[in-house]
Amino acid sequence: MLTSQDLKQIKSIVEEVVETKLEEKLNEKLKPFPTRDEFEKRIGLLPTKDVFLTKMDEVVGELQKTRDEHDSLTYRVSVHSDEISVLQDLHPNSKHIVAN
Repeated sequence: MLTSQDLKQIKSIVEEVVETKLEEKLNEKLKPFPTRDEFEKRIGLLPTKDVFLTKMDEVVGELQKTRDEHDSLTYRVSVHSDEISVLQDLHPNSKHIVAN
């Protein structure tokens, strides 16, 4: 029959084995994630909020200029297209009509 001491030893061994297995499983699950030191190194490479927002202001400004230029060019292309249509109506088949 098992004594109280035997049961305590069995309990201790089981707890140790379970704890070891849990720790191994946890480490296995956490393997793809960076350690705290690695994470802090990576975070240190990111720009500060002010630097980021300043750069974003520049990018948004350039985007707005591009959109404005696009609108201007779209209008000019439309005007030229209208002028070409008028010229095509005046000169069918891309030839001058000769008056007799």
